[in-house]
Amino acid sequence: MAEVSRITVDEARERLDRGEPLAFVDARSQDSWSKSETQIPGSIRVPPDEVAAHTGDVPRDRAVVTYCT
Repeated sequence: MAEVSRITVDEARERLDRGEPLAFVDARSQDSWSKSETQIPGSIRVPPDEVAAHTGDVPRDRAVVTYCT
């Protein structure tokens, strides 16, 4: 099983600046997602009630950063 840890926005930025590949998974509900003016470009949208249907969409060759509101 993969290690699970929390990182801050600054830590994610530092890792990207070092060239570390990250995959961002947007796990906000449909309502929150549609009301938001901001999405991370290239992020993968996986609604919380549809995780099982999207497991194949998440890359396995890099660290995954999941975020929600």
